[in-house]
Amino acid sequence: MPSFTPSRREFLGAAFASALPGMALAEPPVDLALALAIDCSLSVDDYDYKLQLRGTGQALIDSTLLQLIEQGENHVIAVSAFLWSSPKAQQVIVPWRIVRTGAEANAVADAVLTAPRTILAGSTATGNALAFAEKLLLSAPVAARRVIDVSTNGHSNMGIEVKPVRDRLVSAGVVINGLAVTDGHPDLAAYMKSSVAGGAGSFVIEADNFNAYTRAIRLKLFREIAGARPA
Repeated sequence: MPSFTPSRREFLGAAFASALPGMALAEPPVDLALALAIDCSLSVDDYDYKLQLRGTGQALIDSTLLQLIEQGENHVIAVSAFLWSSPKAQQVIVPWRIVRTGAEANAVADAVLTAPRTILAGSTATGNALAFAEKLLLSAPVAARRVIDVSTNGHSNMGIEVKPVRDRLVSAGVVINGLAVTDGHPDLAAYMKSSVAGGAGSFVIEADNFNAYTRAIRLKLFREIAGARPA
């Protein structure tokens, strides 16, 4: 009898789908599992950190976001968020939460807005952040789409290489999008498009500085939740 060896894409896809069968498969699939990766490297001071949290929190409670969720097939998404900087510095600030109502969106927003900066400001280890998000997705509810949302103001400068992790995730059907804060690195958006973002329909949104972050993250989240549907 001929042997069958599953491809890496098939293996990783099956791993994502069956990571927590007792919990995830008992519920209908969510339309989107969205992992928010928030940069806490040395170039992000405490004021900029708070701007990131405020922008993300405000986007989560925007009425347009709930309208986009309602347009999905199952009318529900799952959201998680974590901080990252150096190779060994990643910390979940919001474990996976279901969002389908205003109250649930408010609860996630509150968790983001009040999250302390629990990791040390360090280098920018984007590859390690993606690897952390990969593990985080294994505990997500079963989802029609899986997206990693990477916000950063710098190039990866330490840790594992970004592209191999990016390519592994994309081969498993994960989409990686970017938000590039470009005031310190004018070429950052181009770098993120070539080395960080990937997958069907992936994109990178630019913000001139952290003061422009609120508008940029709102547009980014709306586009991610809308998926292939018109925003």
